[in-house]
Amino acid sequence: MFLTVSSLHASAETAAGNNFLLKDIAGIQHKLSDYKGKWVLVNYWATWCPPCLEEVPDLVNLYDSHRKKDLMVIGVVFDYKNQKEVTDYVDDMLMSYPIVLGDDDVTRQIGAAEVMPTTFIYNPQGELVKIKRGLITKQYIEKVIASSKN
Repeated sequence: MFLTVSSLHASAETAAGNNFLLKDIAGIQHKLSDYKGKWVLVNYWATWCPPCLEEVPDLVNLYDSHRKKDLMVIGVVFDYKNQKEVTDYVDDMLMSYPIVLGDDDVTRQIGAAEVMPTTFIYNPQGELVKIKRGLITKQYIEKVIASSKN
């Protein structure tokens, strides 16, 4: 199921450069270049989005089992009422990875999305290699990583 998000217009195909600087809700800054040598998933989501809810356990599992080795997950929430709503949702869902409040600055740096969820996948060299629209799974990510080693 794909959900259209009118507030996130434009195409995700044109991400602005191969670096970004995002500040999460804990006040920690995340720069793509800081994660050289790791895969980076930037996952756009919304609290009202059923597929977003469905993919959270896989993203948490990937982050928890790979963050110290070879993978970073950054969630970017869009279309939210306020930070408390987001924080409550993150706590309820046990989301262990960093969460960024999405805005025009984020979409200028990374790209916009036509559907929720959308995941931007960067390889260990910091290059955007895939934009996955819709639900993402642990198996999908593992397949993308494995196929890059061939």
